[in-house]
Amino acid sequence: MWAVDRLRDTASSHERLFFVEVMGRNAGFLALNGAIATGAEAAIIPEIATEVDQLAELIENGFRKDKNSSIVLVAESESTGGAIGMAERVKKEYPQFDTRVTILGHIQRGGSPTAFDRIIASRMGEAAVEALIDGQRNVMIGIDDDQLVHVPFSQAIRDDKPIDRALLKTVKILSI
Repeated sequence: MWAVDRLRDTASSHERLFFVEVMGRNAGFLALNGAIATGAEAAIIPEIATEVDQLAELIENGFRKDKNSSIVLVAESESTGGAIGMAERVKKEYPQFDTRVTILGHIQRGGSPTAFDRIIASRMGEAAVEALIDGQRNVMIGIDDDQLVHVPFSQAIRDDKPIDRALLKTVKILSI
C-alpha cells in the first residue's frame, strides 16, 4: 500500500494515469484487494479478462470523473497484458492520456509484520508443531472463523478460489 500511496502524489501532481502491476499470474486477489485498500480507481484482473474489455470499460465509463489522475492496479497475468500492455493500449487507443507504469514485483513480499501478523504466525506455528507431534502429515494449518483448522493439501489445492465479484463493485463505488 505504501508504494501506491507514494505514486498517488506523483500521479496527482502530473495529472497521469498510473498502471501499477502487482503479482497475480492466474489470480487477481492482490490487484483487487490492493485497489480497495489504496483507493485505486480500478483493478484489472485475469478472472474477468475474457468476459469484458476491462480497459475499454474503465475509460469509456469516464474513470477520471473530477479527478486529475488515476491509479489502476493490474495483475501481472498474460490474459490482462500486464501494466505495460495496458499502457501500450492506452497510448495507441487513447493518446490523450499521459500514462506511466510501475511494476512492484517482489517488493510486495517484504515489509514489517503487524501485531496481527505475528499473532497469527505464532498460533499457526504452534498448531503445525502439534500436528507433527500427533503424526499428521500433508496438511496445512489455516484459519476459519478465527479457529485454527487442519486442511489436507489435496483439499487445499483441489479447487481454485473464485474472486468475490462484489469486490469489483466495491472498487467502482470507492473510486467515485
